[in-house]
Amino acid sequence: MDQILNKVGSYWFNKKANKQFSSVGEDISSMSSSIEGGAKWFVNKVKGQMQKPLPDLLAEYDLPVGIFPRDATNYEFQKETGKLIVFIPSVCEVGYKDSSVVRFFTKVSGYLEMGRLADIEGIKTKNLVWAKVTTITSEKQKIHFTAGLKKTRRRDVYEVLRDGISIDKF
Repeated sequence: MDQILNKVGSYWFNKKANKQFSSVGEDISSMSSSIEGGAKWFVNKVKGQMQKPLPDLLAEYDLPVGIFPRDATNYEFQKETGKLIVFIPSVCEVGYKDSSVVRFFTKVSGYLEMGRLADIEGIKTKNLVWAKVTTITSEKQKIHFTAGLKKTRRRDVYEVLRDGISIDKF
């Protein structure tokens, strides 16, 4: 009798579980096909928030959309405090068409304000040596990187998303 009940219970449990997993799979598939970046949307939805793409957030705050590498798509932003944390899959460098090079750690944080990202942790740029970037500000056609010294660059160089090249250390 116990063996029969075990088999019936196992059958019922497996059938119910398969139905549930199938339903979740269909939901994710439909999200993926109807929404660009469906998996990212799902992750952010689980966290309880719908987020716009990172380039859209940067543009809203008058910063060039290409200051982060292309694969930096997942982020957390607290609008009340301005705290921004950007997650990057691996430590990488991005070279820009003005010959500047910026290095990114896997987690970059700072405070986002209109035209400014301040108190930055996780970004370096190369002047003569690698220096920690503490602030990025934008005004009209210029962008300023503060890394010990203030380095002014053309804004249009950072308006294009670029791929990061993985490196071993930050």
